[in-house]
Amino acid sequence: MANTVILGSGVIGLSTAYYLLQHQPGDSIHLVDSANELFASASGFAGGFLAKDWFRPELMPLAELSFEEHRKLAEEENGRERWGYAKSVTVSYEPNGPLLNGKRGEDWLLEGTSRAGVVDSRREHQDGEVPGWLRRVDGDSVSVIDDGSGTAIVDPLRFCKFLLEKVKAAGVHIHNPASASRIETDEAGKLSGVTTCHSVYTTMDALSPEVYSRTDGVIYVAGVNHASIPLPKPTVKAVTFNESIEKLKNIARRLIATPNGEDLEIVREGLCFRPITKRGTPYIARLPEDKLGEDFRSTEQAPGGVFIASGHGPWGISLSLGTGKVVAEMMSGKPLSADISSLGF
Repeated sequence: MANTVILGSGVIGLSTAYYLLQHQPGDSIHLVDSANELFASASGFAGGFLAKDWFRPELMPLAELSFEEHRKLAEEENGRERWGYAKSVTVSYEPNGPLLNGKRGEDWLLEGTSRAGVVDSRREHQDGEVPGWLRRVDGDSVSVIDDGSGTAIVDPLRFCKFLLEKVKAAGVHIHNPASASRIETDEAGKLSGVTTCHSVYTTMDALSPEVYSRTDGVIYVAGVNHASIPLPKPTVKAVTFNESIEKLKNIARRLIATPNGEDLEIVREGLCFRPITKRGTPYIARLPEDKLGEDFRSTEQAPGGVFIASGHGPWGISLSLGTGKVVAEMMSGKPLSADISSLGF
């Protein structure tokens, strides 16, 4: 059997390798990553928020598949204990009261990527739906976006480590740090339920913070986004900006109530780079043969191909398992579990 080489060993690459094991032996799969440290960016430092239906129509089949795969995998592998999987009650918090026409905290995620009407599905909260750690102020407003049936949470670092452990145990080769420098050809020259977790979206100081509580008691805070930070070299760990970190610390102190007014303990800090596309949806497809050199096109005698799965933006963790499953099916010539016909070139 021909070898399969996966470039990138973050959550998308690992998910693809994990599902590819259903179609071919582990020792025929190679994961290649040039970073000195795996999971040093978004795959290890992202929020880990999962959503079933916060997407535009062309992404909905993949999103629903991925959400279900996350649930099933957590059920089968004790995901709550191993990587902090849990349903998450998702709320919108406005410290200055209800907004009539203004921006809400979750709008940056919803705009351009959501199904029609999801923003209008907010409702008043009921008992138990507001996180106990949320610092309330007079005149504020909390509305429920999802009661936990369509949103969930994971710890991305623990999740990626779980996937890495599974594929390594199955014999998948991990090349790290390493870079793919050329394509090898054959002789013919051909291509060979106890704790409730919450997700809170709000607006503060012209920012849109996102706050997630996890099963281990850690509360994740993010939302200081910059579009102009230069991408570091793959082998260099991203360096955080002190000013941005201080903003997040101040937001955390304002939003999170601690026993006896104690200061917060900072567990980890990081900077995530998320690949995005101009159209706002990922590319998940086989690279057209006419984009490859003539000597590297697949034939009946030398099947294969080049496949791409990238550009998931803030939804990489949420869409990871669905992406891995359909890409593995594409590679293996199997029927696809979700319609991704709108995600090609």
